[in-house]
This record gives sequence, C-alpha cells and structure tokens, in this order.
Amino acid sequence: MVLLTLAMLAGCPDLHWGTDESEAQAQHGAQLTREYGCGSCHLIPGITGADGLVGPSLELIGRRAYLGGVVPNQPENMVRWLMNPQGADPRTAMPNLGLTEEEARAISAYLDTLK
Repeated sequence: MVLLTLAMLAGCPDLHWGTDESEAQAQHGAQLTREYGCGSCHLIPGITGADGLVGPSLELIGRRAYLGGVVPNQPENMVRWLMNPQGADPRTAMPNLGLTEEEARAISAYLDTLK
C-alpha cells in the first residue's frame, strides 16, 4: 500500500514537501483525499479522477487568503473546516465526513502543498 501511494505521488509535480515528518503527513493526506472521495466534488491537481465540479477547485488552495470566502486560510482553520464544515460556514454544501483530527491534519498538510 505504501509503495503504491509513493508511486502515485511520484508523478505529482505540484507537491512541495518539507521535513520527512511533514512529507509523510502530506502524503497520508493525499491518500485520504482519495479514500474519502474528495475528488467527486472537487478538482484536485495530482489526484487522478479528482475532477468534481460541485465544490471549488482545490488548485492553488495553499495560496488562497480565505477558506470558503469565510475564514483565513491557516492550518488550524483548515483542520476545523475539514472536521466540521458547517461549524465554519452553516451554508456550505460540504458534508461532514466524520474525519478525525489526525486525518484532518494530514489532509490539511496535503492541501497546503497545492501552491
């Protein structure tokens, strides 16, 4: 499983990893975006088949000033948004996927690489 994940991520030119720990966390986050089907609603560069048009494109999300036009794009805000989207914006169509804090942190780390 790990080798498959690494092989798939090797072809992702948009990923910019930091330390070994942050790299592993971001790689895990990329895998979680696949497992949770985030690409069924979002276009996500580097994730095969992630071409959804329901939610916003996540291209360059690491550069955006705000999440959903509502809260500053900071890691803690992203984690809170991922764990409880309606808590950040009651009008959002994004479902609560029941992510753990660890999963939300990993996905946040991955999304931060999309710059």
